Amino acid sequence: MTTALSPSAVAAIDDLELAARLVVEGLRSGPHRSPFHGFTAEFSQHRPYRPGDDLKYLDWKILGRTDRLYSKQFRESTSMSVMLVLDTSASMDFPSTAAEGPSKFTYASIVAASLAYLVVTQGDAAGLMTMGGEKWQYLPARGGRPHLRLLLAHIDRATPAGAWTLDRTIGRAADLLKRRGVIVVISDFYEAGDDTFRALRQVARRGHDVALLQVMSRPEITFPFAADVELEDLESGARRTVDTAAVGRSYRSAVADFLARCRTSALQDGADYALLPTDVPPEQALRTYLLKRGAAAAAPRVPR
Repeated sequence: MTTALSPSAVAAIDDLELAARLVVEGLRSGPHRSPFHGFTAEFSQHRPYRPGDDLKYLDWKILGRTDRLYSKQFRESTSMSVMLVLDTSASMDFPSTAAEGPSKFTYASIVAASLAYLVVTQGDAAGLMTMGGEKWQYLPARGGRPHLRLLLAHIDRATPAGAWTLDRTIGRAADLLKRRGVIVVISDFYEAGDDTFRALRQVARRGHDVALLQVMSRPEITFPFAADVELEDLESGARRTVDTAAVGRSYRSAVADFLARCRTSALQDGADYALLPTDVPPEQALRTYLLKRGAAAAAPRVPR
């Protein structure tokens, strides 16, 4: 059993490829050593158990309900394409000092790099969509170590600035996938509105799997400030002094509603959803997400 590196420790590693490798090695050597079927295989069907079948694919839930033995079968994909959509808007640059922990963008970059490393090293293809200035920065989904290093270099060079059009970016990422694949959007989703979730529905209808990984800092969720503080909008630059005692309760309620709306909208549209607070070790956050994804893919369909 391993101890997950803290977010600050991972963020302090200057080599993004090394940081991603350490996170992925932790995933593979932790208490759940089973392979993550979420990307390379999807649940297909049940069939009656046959002597010699691997017991790890035995469906214990069906056994408990029906007293009959069934094995799960997975449909392997020769090469799944995973497109990582990384939010580079200015709102991701919070907190802005290392003393307060890694920024949302640093954390999101580590998550994106770790997923790319995991996908490519298990034989699949990973691509990247970000924005630089007013232009999309795009790498097609490919496999192989040279492509992985190029992808990680693009993530490493990205800088959060300005705003971005989330719905158009998601739609464009889907357009550029040559065939059915997985689109993983890593963002705080502050820009998400009806257009965003409409775009997600359209992408899902085209046969792509969609995952929303919402990265938030703990102070944004809990609002632990006291007395008067000056707050700055990172995208507009507007500043405002607020009485935290007066607005704290309404702020926390509004954030809770915002997170619930993002989660509910994603799930209603058939997308995966996970909240990734930046004080949770990346290995732990990804493990929880991938195991949940794998469990959903293998959800029992009780034979008649």
